[in-house]
Amino acid sequence: MNRSETHAETYAGAGVALDAMEGVKDRIKAFAAMTHGPEVLDGGGGFAGLFALSGVSEPVLVASADGVGTKLKIAAQLGHFEGVGQDLVTLNVNDILTKGARPLFFLDYVSFSAMDEHRLEMLMRGIAWGCRELGCALIGGETAQLPGVYADADFDLAGFVVGVAERSRLLDGGGIRPGDRLVGIPSSGVHTNGFSLVRQVFGLDDDPAALHRPMPGLTRSLGDELMLRHRAYFPLLEPYLGQVKALSHITGGGLPGKMPPVLPDGVAAEFRRGSWDVLPVFDAIQQAGNVSDGEMYRVFNMGLGMVAVCDDDGAAALLSGVADAVDVGRIVERAGEAQVTFAGE
Repeated sequence: MNRSETHAETYAGAGVALDAMEGVKDRIKAFAAMTHGPEVLDGGGGFAGLFALSGVSEPVLVASADGVGTKLKIAAQLGHFEGVGQDLVTLNVNDILTKGARPLFFLDYVSFSAMDEHRLEMLMRGIAWGCRELGCALIGGETAQLPGVYADADFDLAGFVVGVAERSRLLDGGGIRPGDRLVGIPSSGVHTNGFSLVRQVFGLDDDPAALHRPMPGLTRSLGDELMLRHRAYFPLLEPYLGQVKALSHITGGGLPGKMPPVLPDGVAAEFRRGSWDVLPVFDAIQQAGNVSDGEMYRVFNMGLGMVAVCDDDGAAALLSGVADAVDVGRIVERAGEAQVTFAGE
């Protein structure tokens, strides 16, 4: 007997809802169209996006890929997905900004165990908002259903950005000298790193209701505090890129992990503790988990989301032009590989 006569297997039976996927394609296209300018070309099909590069005499393409990590868990517990969609764009654009690049186009990857049209629409709305904010075209992406790979309600999210910089204006840290100044641009909160530790110290996997409770020292509920958007630095810093020698996006690894890669050997970035505000959310995390100072500075941004290295004139321009920029330290001479120190240590 023919197997098909007794048990007709289907893709839907295996957990992949093709009809549901087709139903959201038009909405995804509408979100993407909101971000398009004349540089985005009609490729006549959905396999790849096309972008016409212009206005750069000696272009260097700058690319980055990243995800929002286990902040997704908090978003799922609260049902707040637009914010992590915006975060996805922001954090990738912040990364290419450290090379002096402006964003051109963005692609996303979203994967579910089972299709959730409402969740996908909220994510795509947030991604489109993030792209519009930063002048970045959403020209493609992939939505995948992977039954059996994730637990039923879990999903993953990643983003890919391509930007451009003039070769002559790339930020490579080559001109950094002892005496240069460190200018910090504050973060809005935890941003998108350290959430595995956050979930552990507050016991959020076992007690998600804690997200809705007030926390001592915080003006918002814990959930609202943790879901604050990852701050976008490109609009703030683009006018000053010609006066900056290096930029460091302070994400996982904190100041000790993220500053040395932008510095030449033979120097250290010496930060003055107390020169910037450590946000109350970090005090709450440290107290809840009895986390050491060293671990806090290694995992979190501790209130500084971006750090610029400038000479005196560049620092003066940033400090006068960016409302909340703060002078947080200096470059000092130090033998060996580049490193981070704190004044008084």
